[in-house]
Amino acid sequence: MILPGIRVGAYSMIGAGAVVTHDVPPYAILAGNPARIIGYTETISRATPLVTDPSHKTTPPIENLSVPGVRLYRYPQFEDLRGNLTVTDMENLLPFTPKRYFLVYAVSDQRIRGEHAHRECKQFLVCVSGSIHVVLDDGTQREEIVLSRPNLGLYVPPMTWTTQYKFTGNAVLLVFASHQYDKNDYIRDYQEFLEAAGNTD
Repeated sequence: MILPGIRVGAYSMIGAGAVVTHDVPPYAILAGNPARIIGYTETISRATPLVTDPSHKTTPPIENLSVPGVRLYRYPQFEDLRGNLTVTDMENLLPFTPKRYFLVYAVSDQRIRGEHAHRECKQFLVCVSGSIHVVLDDGTQREEIVLSRPNLGLYVPPMTWTTQYKFTGNAVLLVFASHQYDKNDYIRDYQEFLEAAGNTD
């Protein structure tokens, strides 16, 4: 059942018996009453492995994902009886020097964050607590990755449509940004994003 006035995005799927009360973004898979997003179509899914070797002898410290320009960083993690520590150098080990940061937390597991792209701003995502799923899209390639450890960082270049969902109850997402906030840098309409990315197929 789709309530009046609801917009359903291209390539989305709605499960039998679902009651859709909000607009459906492109590629989303919905189920339940009320309907919630449980996945995305035409998307490569990858669960990030646990990283326990601080020297990275078995796991590359930087991994290119299928979406061009997107990279996963694995930083050293040190463990002892006092607890764990992970560290990075802002100038040498991040792909850019941040000008601001923000935290996303206390998000219901039914809520979706992101759903936009930036024209110029670069971002670096770290889930410092809990876990989240991140969907990345350059208009051609789509990939979903799970951020579940505080020593994993996800670099998102400009002109990458990004969605975060499946927040665990204790999830805290730390985002570093290369630019100060500018509302004109955001692209919030997916069709506008495709046109700006040169993909209108």
